[in-house]
Amino acid sequence: MRVLGLLSGTSHDGIDVTVVDFEESAGELRGTVLHEDSVPYEPELRARLLAALPPAPTTLAEVCELDTLIGQAFAEVAAAASDAVGGVDAVCSHGQTVFHWVDARHALGTLQIGQPAWIAERVGAPVVSDVRIRDIAAGGHGAPLVSFLDELLLRGRAGVSAAVNLGGIANMTVVGPDGLSAYDIGPANALVDAVVVAEGLNERGYDADAAIARTGKVDADLLSVLLADPYYALSPPKSTGKEHFHLDYVRALVDRARPGIAPADLIRTLTELTVRTVAQDVRAAGIRFLAVSGGGCHNPLIMQGLRETLPDVEVVLADELGAPVDSKEAILFALIGWCTMHGVAAVTPGGTGAREPRILGTITPGVGPLRMPEPVERVRSLILA
Repeated sequence: MRVLGLLSGTSHDGIDVTVVDFEESAGELRGTVLHEDSVPYEPELRARLLAALPPAPTTLAEVCELDTLIGQAFAEVAAAASDAVGGVDAVCSHGQTVFHWVDARHALGTLQIGQPAWIAERVGAPVVSDVRIRDIAAGGHGAPLVSFLDELLLRGRAGVSAAVNLGGIANMTVVGPDGLSAYDIGPANALVDAVVVAEGLNERGYDADAAIARTGKVDADLLSVLLADPYYALSPPKSTGKEHFHLDYVRALVDRARPGIAPADLIRTLTELTVRTVAQDVRAAGIRFLAVSGGGCHNPLIMQGLRETLPDVEVVLADELGAPVDSKEAILFALIGWCTMHGVAAVTPGGTGAREPRILGTITPGVGPLRMPEPVERVRSLILA
């Protein structure tokens, strides 16, 4: 079964897409990646999206329009990917998260936009979407859903191993003799990206190759204030997002600890924040093998910092597990789509805090009759090629 996975992450910079051809036998799943791509949002659409995100005020009219425009953008990307491989059997779209509602230790709701009907109409295949809320309704955080994929990829390794994804938010899955734990660590690229855009430091909207951070230095006082955020002291399961870690958050702490800090020093300090928060959680969990993915793995200062701070940990890219670093999350949503179409729960309770496994998402039929494949009891293993 060919499943197309789609998402736009917490960096809000574009749409990642992959097509995976899955074959299943007795619960053993093999996935062959047929196509992968990342398509930037049109600048005008990205600007409207960023202007509507918390803590900025917005209107229901703007949310409705963005839901349609992002759905149409997803549909065009999906259609191009489907055409490139000669068609797909199903699509799974994560959409674009615009709000993740967390009250103290509990996730109460989440909102992803990008109307799936546009995708179903354009591609012609059924679309699985709205995949996070069922996990939240079952007592989970709806994040990190990637823990389901991580557990399959890390299963069988000796000792304690982990996978960390450095997107806008850093999340980590830990697999060891005592079971599985997964949660959001804190910001990875979100705060750096916000400052780069606000200060107009480049046209890309992120610190490519740490070019800006390399020219600055870590401000110890500001870093200390950043590290004092109570979120880091919470125990898993926990989740967070740009509702908490955003530009105004940075500005408030800068005004308190280091008014007038040079932009390069601020970027360098925020980059070091990611290194420190990830490293302290890796040490605390006794991890000896760490597979890194997401945009942050292309930041040489982050990767160098992790390797220097964690000399006893084997730090590798997720490619070594068969999951390309830039398309791992799109592969996840292709996997979730396959699971939902086959009636398989695609959430790991230890990963999200849910009471028990649940089949995720809702299904929007394609242009023809909706034909579901024969159900599968569970996925016992996954090999990616």
